[in-house]
Amino acid sequence: MKDQTLAIKLTNISKEYVTEDIVTKVLFGINLVVKKGEFVAITGASGSGKSTLLNILGLLDTASSGTYILNSLDVTALTEDEQADIRNREIGFVFQSFNLLKKISVFENVILPAIYKGSSTQEREGRARELLKAVGLEDQMYKRPNQLSGGQQQRVAIARALMNNPAIILADEPTGNLDSKSGADIMSILKRLNHDGNTIIMITHDKEIASVASRIVVISDGKLNK
Repeated sequence: MKDQTLAIKLTNISKEYVTEDIVTKVLFGINLVVKKGEFVAITGASGSGKSTLLNILGLLDTASSGTYILNSLDVTALTEDEQADIRNREIGFVFQSFNLLKKISVFENVILPAIYKGSSTQEREGRARELLKAVGLEDQMYKRPNQLSGGQQQRVAIARALMNNPAIILADEPTGNLDSKSGADIMSILKRLNHDGNTIIMITHDKEIASVASRIVVISDGKLNK
């Protein structure tokens, strides 16, 4: 029977990179369960494997071994195209560097995921306006990203992450490039989203930021500390 309360289940996930004759092992037998509606922070030192783990969770990279169940679906053996489709429908990303396209407007940046999904013009434009209003940027939607502050750009990234109403939000150091006030504002938005039912997994090296999550998982030398 499928467990409808689980968002993610990793079983014995390992990752290694092979370059010529050199094998570099990054993750070792990772076991992790995240329930729907949880807010989990993954912390660890630089080089501990947390970014690699996030990339696997976001289907941006594949594990060398182990099983990954995402919303009751085993995604381990899916093709790249199948994984890309699930990634676009099920996962929203918030990156430290924002990853906004500089040559198009805030509004157009937010709409992009829905274009890839194939939503109608009316549906995606209405959704984008709704999300920009929710993050307090309805009066900035026709500006380009470089006309906004870092905190405002991260709000745009959050709106974009929510565009397709994903089941899971993955945030990679979402406050890393922000001043303390902007960082606090972003964490307030993430907390509100979690309160509204979104499952959030956040990578951070900042213990104070991690403390906002309902659960903290520590990774060290490619292994999760129990």
